[in-house]
Amino acid sequence: MSSDLRYPIGEFSPSQAISPAERSYWIDQLRALPGQVRDAVSGLSEEQLDTPYRPDGWTVRQVIHHLADSHMNALLRVKLALTEDEPVIKPYEETLWAELPDSVNPAPEVSLKMLDGIHARMALLFKSLKEDDWHRSYVHPVNGKTRLDRHLGLYAWHGRHHLAHITSLVRRMDW
Repeated sequence: MSSDLRYPIGEFSPSQAISPAERSYWIDQLRALPGQVRDAVSGLSEEQLDTPYRPDGWTVRQVIHHLADSHMNALLRVKLALTEDEPVIKPYEETLWAELPDSVNPAPEVSLKMLDGIHARMALLFKSLKEDDWHRSYVHPVNGKTRLDRHLGLYAWHGRHHLAHITSLVRRMDW
C-alpha cells in the first residue's frame, strides 16, 4: 500500500507482455469487485458515505457511482474494439460526471446493482475472447491506442484502486 491517498495501491503499471494467467487473474478481480465494494460500504452511515476519501477528493458515494460510470464506459469500449477496426472512443469528463445529481445523491446500491451486471457481462465477454481478440484495440484521443489485454488490466486495477480509496478511509477513520 502507498501512503499517497490518491494512489493507495500505486499507479497502473502492466508488464509489456501480458500472459493468459494475468488475464485470467484480472477477470477474476473484475468478477469479484462488486461484492467487495458492497462489503466495504456495508453498514456505513449516510454521513460516512458522504465523507471524502481524501482532502479535495470524492465522497465514498461518488466513488461508487464513478465506478459504475467508468466501468460502463469500459464495457462499451471493449464491444467497440471487438466490432470495429480501431475505433476512436469518446472520453468523458469524469470529474463533472461525479458532480451530477445521479453521482451525489443516490444510495450506493443503485450503482452496485449496475456493477453486478456490468462486471458479469465484462467477465463473460473477456472469458470468451480468443488469443487474437486480445490484440484488438481502440484509440483514445488523448492516450492513444489501447489493446484489450491492457484495457482489462487497467480496469481490474481501476476497481482495486477505488476499492482501496474506500477501505483505506474506513481504516483511517476506524469505522
